[in-house]
Formats: sequence, structure tokens, C-alpha cells
Amino acid sequence: METPVFKYHPDPFKTAVFKRREQAVLCPCCGKETLVTYEGPFYSVEDVENLCPSCIASGAAAEKFDGAFQDSESVDEVSDPEKLEELTCRTPGYCGWQQEYWRAHCDDFCAFVGYVGYEDLKALGVLGEVLEDPNLDDWIQENLEDLGNGSLQGYLFRCLHCGKHLLHVDCD
Repeated sequence: METPVFKYHPDPFKTAVFKRREQAVLCPCCGKETLVTYEGPFYSVEDVENLCPSCIASGAAAEKFDGAFQDSESVDEVSDPEKLEELTCRTPGYCGWQQEYWRAHCDDFCAFVGYVGYEDLKALGVLGEVLEDPNLDDWIQENLEDLGNGSLQGYLFRCLHCGKHLLHVDCD
């Protein structure tokens, strides 16, 4: 089975929210066997496990279980409600230490690149770029060298339109 492409989360295997299984399990949404299951956050009244990528991409899982993969209040603002619906109902989330937050730029949500520390930002050559972000408060900028080394975790995003990198940071 081909894994769908998610524009806001292009590599869910790298970010470990999709897991390849040795033995197939049944997706609780479509009832079909799958070797790839979702391991990320899903906000629903029911405790839902083992969703297949296709049920996420189609929106069937969010609809069937009246759930969301991202809290619609924990996002940067965009003007098109269809983009918010795609992010919350048809895009795998990511696992944060606190409440996950999704960044936006150029009036669209960004692609989630992955979990990063200070050294990762330097190695990727985006440290200066993320420091330009006015949404990073002074305390985070002053403590950025501790990112990934203890109590601070970074979540890197890339704008789908201009390529700018943005960071969300949370604490344990």
C-alpha cells in the first residue's frame, strides 16, 4: 500500500508518527489490514489506535471518530478555513512535550520538518533564519543554546511558499 503524501507533514516516518509493523493490524476506521499505523496525537472522545495513513489522508478517521490531529486553537492564523480543515482533519500531527503548536507563514500552514535542538539548527544552516522570527520571545532566544539538551525542545517548520524556517519551542 502506498503511503499518501501529506503537504503539512511530508515525512511522518522520519518524525516517528507513522510506524511500520511486522504484522498487519486492523485499522479501526476502514476495517482493513495495515502494516503502517499512526502513533501521534488524535483528539477524540474515543481512544483510537492503529489508524492507517489512508483514513487520515481522506479525512475518514476525523469524521468517523469526531476527532482532530491538531488542536485548531493551537495554530498560527491563516485566512482560508479549508487549510485549517486539511491540517486538523487530514494531516498527521506531531508529538510535543506540551500542547503541539503548528506554525504558518505566507498565509498557509508550514510543513513540519521535525524535532530539533540547537546543534541541529546550526547543522541545517537555519539558526540565523529562525532567530529572525519575531514570535520567538526574548527568553527563548537567550536560552536557545539549551534547545535539545534537557528541558527545551524545538519543532522546526518550513514555509511551503517561500521556504522560510520557523521554530516552535516548548519546555518539559
